[in-house]
Amino acid sequence: MSNLLPSIELVILFTLFMPLVGAVFSVATKNKKLREICLLVVSGALFINMINLFSLGAKGALPPVVITDIMPGLSLTFFIDPLGILFGLVASFLWIVTTVYSVGYMDGNKEAHQPRFFAFFAISIFAAIGIAFAGNLLTLFLFYEILTLCTFPLVTHHGTLEAKKSGRTYLGILLGGSIVFFLPAMIWTYHLAGTLDFDVGGILNGKITPLSAGFLLLLFTFGVGKCAVMPLHRWLPAAMVAPTPVSALLHAVAVVKAGVFTFVKIIIYIFGAENLRGLIDQNWFAGGWLVYLAGTTILLASIVALRQDNLKKMLAYSTISQLSYVIMAAAILAPKSLIAAGFHIAAHAVGKITLFFAAGSIYTASHKKNISQLDGIGKRMPYTMAAFTIGAISMIGLPPAVGFLSKYYMLVGAFENGQFFAISVIILSTLLNAAYFLPIIFKAFFGVEKRPKNFKPHGEAPTRIVIALSITSALTLGLFLFPDIFLWLSLQPVVAR
Repeated sequence: MSNLLPSIELVILFTLFMPLVGAVFSVATKNKKLREICLLVVSGALFINMINLFSLGAKGALPPVVITDIMPGLSLTFFIDPLGILFGLVASFLWIVTTVYSVGYMDGNKEAHQPRFFAFFAISIFAAIGIAFAGNLLTLFLFYEILTLCTFPLVTHHGTLEAKKSGRTYLGILLGGSIVFFLPAMIWTYHLAGTLDFDVGGILNGKITPLSAGFLLLLFTFGVGKCAVMPLHRWLPAAMVAPTPVSALLHAVAVVKAGVFTFVKIIIYIFGAENLRGLIDQNWFAGGWLVYLAGTTILLASIVALRQDNLKKMLAYSTISQLSYVIMAAAILAPKSLIAAGFHIAAHAVGKITLFFAAGSIYTASHKKNISQLDGIGKRMPYTMAAFTIGAISMIGLPPAVGFLSKYYMLVGAFENGQFFAISVIILSTLLNAAYFLPIIFKAFFGVEKRPKNFKPHGEAPTRIVIALSITSALTLGLFLFPDIFLWLSLQPVVAR
């Protein structure tokens, strides 16, 4: 392994900085075709490198890459672990598909400032890969904040008063949560453990009391604001003012996935799942409340989603609910639920990006934003609404979509640990998911189309958009049939405890 060290260091660093090449080319060329080709080449190369790192990691542990030592136990370090590979594979592959989609969407809607848009999108992927590769909490925190800052121009892309107001909400909540909660939690962790390096079993194992663990976990829960746990969730619906490709980035490719990925790593590598379970046995406050907080967020967000007419806002509240599935699965602390927490990162990503792609497709072709306008649209846009149906089935948790598998593992884990509140939440939220998704599908395929005086006949959105949503909907079904790689990656931190 020592002979491989230089090449592995090079591969890790090359993979990390590769998206910045796409960012440079995005602003360096004015030729749209050349920009598209460059982004597809870079995103494709990034995904291939991720597969290479996966194959190397499957053969044995890869050494960490230490960029610089700041002080004892504190360094800027990159490390490849199974959860990081899972997140990296999801983000890199979806960047390819989102690039295809974005070109069709931005041209179809005649969006301005496209070089800036694609550049910041690429920088966001760079930040996401930095989070995936982070070898300790300090490195993760650094790239976590870079991700917040570089997605701000995407949220405010349109430059309207509404966009600027939403951008302030977005930046205020995410940066505020990091400064008020995440940073103090990180300092407290370093004080207790003498290091911030991720370690299977938890660096706080044997170094924290149940009472302190409860307060520290509370700081992390609200500090990782990209998890959108209520009441620190308003930034996510506010960000829906952005173009739909940005919504896809926020909900599926990078931002919220960075949040739940960070939280799962904190549970496994900072607290340690078995250690935290033992602390909860001593004192419920050490973390027993987290299942209830996440479950409440799941149900409340689902109820709010049920009341929305704007399609993207409904999907935003659906995302808030789905993110807390990951939090609740991690909080259950059973082996199967920890697998579900990791696996749901991938399952939700492919299903939710399909739904947002479909919403953008509908807007591009018909300029319809509201659910109440979708009567009969499935007859005009059969491919789009078929993809929407697959994504919706995955969110509900029905076979043959991948969302069924992650909910199944959550339920098994909840039964293992006797978490009957979590079981009730999963069942009730599944019914709520069905209540706000199924009427849309019925309306689209069986409703009578409304034709106002200014009605303009339309068909499907541009071909690139349809291709992209067809790929992600196929992936939503494919991961149900062939989940082995992502289940294996989710399993490794559990069996290594």
